[in-house]
Amino acid sequence: MKRRITSTTLAAGALLAWTALPASAADSVTGEVVDLACYMVHPETSRGPSHKKCAEMCAKKGIPLGLLTDDKQVFILLEDHENAKPYGQAKDKAGEKITIDGNKVAQGGLQGIVVEAVK
Repeated sequence: MKRRITSTTLAAGALLAWTALPASAADSVTGEVVDLACYMVHPETSRGPSHKKCAEMCAKKGIPLGLLTDDKQVFILLEDHENAKPYGQAKDKAGEKITIDGNKVAQGGLQGIVVEAVK
């Protein structure tokens, strides 16, 4: 009985400590805005200045965009439903290297970043 009470007390204490943590600061990720339709099929030729026009066209069509970092990680760019403007700014930078501030998320083997600010 004593062991059960102790375990319950520890779990409740951990839950209270977790909920009392301040919200984490936004993450920053720097990389090139790539259109994922091209990048996933032919990554060697679907980035850089020579691919900028195609990336812009794909972005206008609504093809998902990602941020390709120097260490070859790709973050899917996600629109903040309450603040869509920064995502639109990132979309306009297709084919360019930028920094995104936002919250990193991961689900089912995918990683993304909710676009809060573009630099």
